[in-house]
Amino acid sequence: MDDDAGMALAIAEAEAALAEGEVPVGAVVVADGSVIGRGHNRVLALHDPTAHAEALALREAAAARGGRLEGATLYVTLEPCPMCAGAAVLSRVARVVYGCDDPKAGAVKSLYTLLSDPRLNHRCRVRAGVAAEKSAALLSGFFRDLRGPER
Repeated sequence: MDDDAGMALAIAEAEAALAEGEVPVGAVVVADGSVIGRGHNRVLALHDPTAHAEALALREAAAARGGRLEGATLYVTLEPCPMCAGAAVLSRVARVVYGCDDPKAGAVKSLYTLLSDPRLNHRCRVRAGVAAEKSAALLSGFFRDLRGPER
């Protein structure tokens, strides 16, 4: 599966989050050309601050694989936060491909560089900016609607 196709699946997950009233972030994990994990933000639905799209997709993929995710690619619409970047490192995914940067919480390049930190025992290759405009539009529309027309 190429990166555009993987990101299209992640965007579909983000749209599912939006339909549920969650922050529209979606993620899929792909290994050997097949989706082995998928998720979208479910923080509100699950009453769980750790129910980020990446965390849910990585959990499902790890369960499908019986553990670590060597050779897999994580596609996510928004630059992972420190928790999700840490989960990507701990799960040993080979690559992380994401859409738009997160200047407030990004832990790939915006605020931190967890995926490439040489002090950690695993590093992930990164490709940023795939479908960035679509990913950013979903987020900006969600927050604009949340603030309402008076602002």
